[in-house]
Amino acid sequence: MLVFPVVWLGRKMVDKDPSLERLAWITTFVHYAAALLFFSAAFRAVVTHEDWPGPSLPVPTWIGSILVIITSLAALLAVLNLALKGLGAPFAIVLSKKLAVDWLYAWTRNPMVLGTLALLVSLGIWYQSTLFVLWALLLFTPALLFFVKIYEERELEIRFGESYLAYKARTPMIFPRRPK
Repeated sequence: MLVFPVVWLGRKMVDKDPSLERLAWITTFVHYAAALLFFSAAFRAVVTHEDWPGPSLPVPTWIGSILVIITSLAALLAVLNLALKGLGAPFAIVLSKKLAVDWLYAWTRNPMVLGTLALLVSLGIWYQSTLFVLWALLLFTPALLFFVKIYEERELEIRFGESYLAYKARTPMIFPRRPK
């Protein structure tokens, strides 16, 4: 839940003075803070999932394990796509130098987000944990989408200007669609 105030504060700071120099250090702070919060929440959920009470899912674990493999590969492919086409890395490890609009990024503006959320749901299916799936959908997903919508989209508008706005107009935020 700490993601919400971090993102909100970062957005307010960016909107106050959207210069590229200031944007770089604010983005570094927001990205590292958000990454730490998202990673620690996901790590804790994965480590403690067996302690979560609740009904099991009526899906065989082997389906969950196959989904985990597929969604892990999809998330990894999105990271590679950003590295090769955008010359960057997730979060502020290395901010992309170019706007990635090819391959997976032609189908959705946020393939890493989609892959991560699908991976978390897949883990819940593999763990047979209804509560894990609900946690991923009802708590983790809104926080991640808030980060993307409120901070990341504004940051990309400032860094890439009209090219990002045109890309945003033709490419869906999360749910993939055939490129136009």
